[in-house]
Amino acid sequence: MKETPYQKLRLGIFMVLGTLVFILAIYFVGNKQSMFGRTVILNSVFTNVNGLQPGNNVRYSGIDIGTVRNIEMINDTTIKVEMAIDRKILIHIKKNAVATISTDGLVGSMIVNIIPGAGNNASVSDGTTIKSYSRVRTDDMLKTLTVTNENAALLTEDLLKITNRITQGKGSIGLLLNDTAMANDVKETLYYLKISSKETAKSIEKINQLITSLDKKDNTIGVLKDTVVAGKIRNIIINLENSSQAVNQTIAKLDEVAVSIKDGHGAFNYLVKNPESAEKVDSILKNINEASILLKEDLEAAKHNFLLKGYFKKQEKSAKKSKK
Repeated sequence: MKETPYQKLRLGIFMVLGTLVFILAIYFVGNKQSMFGRTVILNSVFTNVNGLQPGNNVRYSGIDIGTVRNIEMINDTTIKVEMAIDRKILIHIKKNAVATISTDGLVGSMIVNIIPGAGNNASVSDGTTIKSYSRVRTDDMLKTLTVTNENAALLTEDLLKITNRITQGKGSIGLLLNDTAMANDVKETLYYLKISSKETAKSIEKINQLITSLDKKDNTIGVLKDTVVAGKIRNIIINLENSSQAVNQTIAKLDEVAVSIKDGHGAFNYLVKNPESAEKVDSILKNINEASILLKEDLEAAKHNFLLKGYFKKQEKSAKKSKK
């Protein structure tokens, strides 16, 4: 059967469109895998790659910057990962950057995530090996969870044994819960403890009030806390001590005088025991009194004498000035 020109045209258009689609697919895939751009190689060494494969993405601060080119196992604990990185990004990656392996989302493929380092370090170059950090694997987490579940099962079993003993009335707690008499005693004890605590609180409050009142100025102890009052009281005590010493000395002298009087010595004893001497002393005192009266009268007469009047006026003026 001959093909018509229309069928040939359709076949040609289909071939051209298929070729274009194939070329575009190769371009986009190659661009995503950094096959056509200028790239450099960075290396990192891991102990476990957690299912990482060549062709997986490499990210730096959340941005796709390249792909995993090759994975080489050096020994049983060392795996070398070779990454093709866009040359334009190379200047932003510092030598203290750290490479980790993580998943792209919850159930996505594995990727290499490069974490920027702190500080101002030099940029990496082609062929540089950066540090790596192996995160906790899912298997390790599952093992830990398994151990935790086993421990929880053992704890649950022990708790069941303890609760069974309590319900059966065994042990102190079981006896306390099942013995009504002991429960009542405990309740009564707690009641009295509550009352005692209230009374204790009241006593403490009263003690606090008493201590607070001691600091007031109208209280004896509060007054003693005043430095001025304390100084005055100290001076009073010192004066009392001095006065007591002076009184003691006076009493001692009086004792000596009394002893001398008792022994018949001194003028006082002579006057007391000799009545004639007492009468003579009395007459002498009377004469002195009369002489003083006459002297006073003579002085008044002298004041009115015209010869001595000027002198007494000068004396009065000088006395007034001294008073002013």
